[in-house]
Amino acid sequence: MKSIRAPYLLFVFAIAFNLFSCVPQKQVTSSKKELSSINTQLGDNTNTLQNLNAIRNNKETQNEIDDTANARIKKFIDKTNTEIDTLIKNNTILIGETVVDKDDWERLKSTLSFSSNSAKRINDKIVFLNDLINHNMVVKLDQDVLFEPGKYSVYPALVETISKLFEPAAREIDLFTKKYPDFPLSLVITSKGYADATAISEGSQLYRDLKERLSMSTKNPDSKELNKELSKARAEAVRNLFKKFADSRSDNQIFSSKVLHLWEGKGESLPDPKVTDYKVNDPRRRVVLLFWSVFPD
Repeated sequence: MKSIRAPYLLFVFAIAFNLFSCVPQKQVTSSKKELSSINTQLGDNTNTLQNLNAIRNNKETQNEIDDTANARIKKFIDKTNTEIDTLIKNNTILIGETVVDKDDWERLKSTLSFSSNSAKRINDKIVFLNDLINHNMVVKLDQDVLFEPGKYSVYPALVETISKLFEPAAREIDLFTKKYPDFPLSLVITSKGYADATAISEGSQLYRDLKERLSMSTKNPDSKELNKELSKARAEAVRNLFKKFADSRSDNQIFSSKVLHLWEGKGESLPDPKVTDYKVNDPRRRVVLLFWSVFPD
């Protein structure tokens, strides 16, 4: 019985040895080390995303980022964190496995290639996001310069020279997009209008115009409703001017084809949370904030 079993065991051992010897063990070890290195890099990216999320939160609190850009950045951070966690988990499982045949080796090579490409793509986007979120993405426009008292149409004399007010944002966008020529980008421009708490006299032309905009035929709007609609109308006017300005810049592709223009009236809410001594009739509350953000498609 022993004499029969011994040749059989030798035969099985020989087959296993041949299968094992077909796998380049030094390359297996090297590939697993590369996967471990990628996991370390991915872990560093997770820490970077946590820091960026903290900056995003602070900018949101300080009204230094618009709602659309804030939502996009948060979504990107959450999605990337999930992607990183999945990659690390899959890599860790494979690193701990024993590679004994060609199928295992091919799976290891495939995973290494996929993880390497994914890690590079993630890193490139994080570099981009880090650059974006640390930029100043808001320009403050003084309404008293743009609008006559009780009006929400921009001074006619300013319309032709309005580009001077928009140049700071345009220059930042130009410089930023030129740094990333290989990224397919989209641009979001958001105008937020604000108003002080000054009452708008019932029966005045402004009162009648705003009531009509609010589509209130019978109910009389209160001061907060009127001021919110006034801030919205002024934000819309700035939005329309910036759109006209952007459309004229045909030399910059991002201004001509992938721009989303938004506007919002914030009424009597405070434009700058850092200021705590606003008065009722306070010019610091009569502003339009023009936000910009560029994001990979």
